[in-house]
Amino acid sequence: MNSSPIVKEYSNDYQAQVVDLILDIQQQEYKIKITKDDQPDLFTIEEFYQNGNGNFWVALDGDKVVGTISLLDIGNEEVALRKMFVDKEYRGAKYKTASLLLNNAIKWAKQMSIKAIYLGTTPQFLAAHRFYEKNGFTSVEVTELPENFPVMKVDKKFYKYSVELTEMNT
Repeated sequence: MNSSPIVKEYSNDYQAQVVDLILDIQQQEYKIKITKDDQPDLFTIEEFYQNGNGNFWVALDGDKVVGTISLLDIGNEEVALRKMFVDKEYRGAKYKTASLLLNNAIKWAKQMSIKAIYLGTTPQFLAAHRFYEKNGFTSVEVTELPENFPVMKVDKKFYKYSVELTEMNT
């Protein structure tokens, strides 16, 4: 495929592919010792992510899931960006899959009057750090996270995106 993938709201039809994509990137590519049992949210995506101001999206190349992203409602008009994964073949400037997913999530956040998007990531995801910084996220200390932000044990680096500050620029 030469055109960019399309972003669609998650439905259970994609569950098996979502689990496979995320586990493959975590375990095979980044050698993170995490199992599907450590991530029960992957089996209850609709209930866990698609409520309140939250949602979950997939990037599709035809019927193939090539990327995921979610916003988890953590209250106070704030969300946690979670499960941002892109198939190795679809990363970078050729397909812009990560940008498509992130821009879709930010657009949703603006429509839902979200004030801030927070995320946690692992130290080894250096390309992800650069990507978030390039897209307006600023590094924050764990102590600056909202009280109800779900810190994962693998997350050691945290970011914040202030939605209301960027409204004037869009």
